Amino acid sequence: MKKLIVLYCLLISAIAISQNAEVVSPDGKLKLKVAVENGNPIYSVTYNNKGILENSPLGLITNEGDFTKNMSFVESTLGKVDKSYEQEKIKQSSINYKANTLKFTIVNTDKKQISILFQVSNNDIAFRYELPIWGETMACVVEKEATGYKFPSQTTTFLSSMMKSMTGFARTAPSYESGYTSDSPMETNTAEDGYVFPALFHVGENGWALLSETGVSSLYCGSHLSKYRNGIYSVEYPNIKNNNGFGSTGAQIGLPGVTPWRTITVGETLKPIVETTIPFSVVEPLYEASQDYTYGRGSWSWIVWQDNSMNYEDQVKYIDLAAAMNFEYILIDAWWDKNIGYDRMKELIQYAKSKGVDVFLWYNSNGSANDAFQTPKDKMNTAITRKKEMKWLKEAGVKGLKVDFFGGDKQETMRLYEDILSDANDYGLMIIFHGATLPRGWERMYPNFVGSEAVTASEMLIFSQDVRNKEAFYATLHPFIRNSVASMEFGGVLLNKFLNKGNEKGQKRLTTDAFQLATSVLFQNPVQMFGLTPNNLEDVPAFELDFIRNVPTTWDETVFIDGYPGKYSVVARRHNQKWYIAGVNAEETAKTLKLKLPMLTGGKATLYNDDKNKNPLMEDVKISKKGEVSITIQPNGGFVLTN
Repeated sequence: MKKLIVLYCLLISAIAISQNAEVVSPDGKLKLKVAVENGNPIYSVTYNNKGILENSPLGLITNEGDFTKNMSFVESTLGKVDKSYEQEKIKQSSINYKANTLKFTIVNTDKKQISILFQVSNNDIAFRYELPIWGETMACVVEKEATGYKFPSQTTTFLSSMMKSMTGFARTAPSYESGYTSDSPMETNTAEDGYVFPALFHVGENGWALLSETGVSSLYCGSHLSKYRNGIYSVEYPNIKNNNGFGSTGAQIGLPGVTPWRTITVGETLKPIVETTIPFSVVEPLYEASQDYTYGRGSWSWIVWQDNSMNYEDQVKYIDLAAAMNFEYILIDAWWDKNIGYDRMKELIQYAKSKGVDVFLWYNSNGSANDAFQTPKDKMNTAITRKKEMKWLKEAGVKGLKVDFFGGDKQETMRLYEDILSDANDYGLMIIFHGATLPRGWERMYPNFVGSEAVTASEMLIFSQDVRNKEAFYATLHPFIRNSVASMEFGGVLLNKFLNKGNEKGQKRLTTDAFQLATSVLFQNPVQMFGLTPNNLEDVPAFELDFIRNVPTTWDETVFIDGYPGKYSVVARRHNQKWYIAGVNAEETAKTLKLKLPMLTGGKATLYNDDKNKNPLMEDVKISKKGEVSITIQPNGGFVLTN
């Protein structure tokens, strides 16, 4: 009898052990454990043996079964990933991705299995759910996801709340344009509609974690974080009110099928957060580029001169501005079809070409989802009309589109994003999205995708005193959060003293010229539409214009130098052999930094900065043999250092 009891205990112990698995990063510092505990799948994360995530829930609920409770372990399998790829339009052009993998398979009481695939690289975790065919069932609807994140109690947060559906301008929200809170206690994260990805967490002395998702295509919906509830943030699917209530909030998938990747970037410092490429390393291109796309900078009348500039004469002025600045593009915004017309637009495009400038045109995405009224409208929302329009665009010589007013993360809307991108590639057109969701791996997935707004961007500097007051604050956040995981089409570098056509009174710019120059480097997007105006050719120092004429928009390397989100930020980017080190200061007093810049060791560099009176200056500086230099950044100011 005693032997039977001992054997039974050993058997129970073996089962308990077998229901746990772990995977560590190649350098051994990042560790993920996964288990089934009392029928519930859970996971936890440590970095250098310090807790980042405590036991947190996993699982899905589908119309074919519940995979969040009463689960049993089936098996686990370890593996490796080692791949290299080139990607011209993100923060790094050549990437080698190495990760250790764990596939953890569980089964519910209906004998239906799912697997969770984890990939753990040195500072990144990516995981997704994989659903097999269940007997004769070849399709299902994922209704809810149980994935959660339980941070230690000392954690503070840097979050942007999800905008309420069908609110805001012409009922176009949510469009990822809320502000951020900084270093907030988790208990204060009570926004009813939750928080957008990416989301940054400071786990006290244990380190930092950035949460996001990637790999969202037409095959799934986008998701976001719930409010802080019972000690946990959960993955939530779109509010049913998105898209004027049309479409499901979950995902309709064929079997076998997979969910998008959940990503967690972890570090003791902010360096891995700024430098991560995980959103692109776990996805693949969905189609080949129909041609080589050219990236660069553009002029854009609407941002400062607004709707009244949508006429032939003003667009000629901005084409001439682009030509004078050696810009590749001009963006012609809303109402061009009404105020210029299709025939004269062809003439305007030819004029631009004669000046060495190519054209992006603005479009309203809407046909039925909201009340956005700007035209061209009803051109992008259906396949037949869209292809007819794109045929005209190609024939007219247009190189790209800016498509606006999406307002939702449902699968229905994700299909529209993908359809626009795929059709545009067939006609050799690049795509920028505005009034849009976060791009989730799209730079790699869609070869003609060249950026999204999805941030409180430059237009809000025109419309909101509060955003002008917080311009520097937000700028110090973006390299660590929004721009860390995806290209960000901000539409910045505004050099008017007043952000309007008169440039004499009204919306006063509160940041310095050097700050504006710094954002051209700090904010990463392969096509940048800058907010210069024709008068800047006369009223801005020549050295500033020369800097903008030469600043690149694609980067071979990105390196975190210094900073703290919400206070100041310094980032280095390399294009070919030339380095640009850019910083901005959101604090109320001048900040003197002793920067370590090994890439410039012992050399001379050109510094663009502000003097004590916040006037712009350019001077030569020498970098010590230790690769160190001291730089003072004025409040609401910035600097750029180039070799």
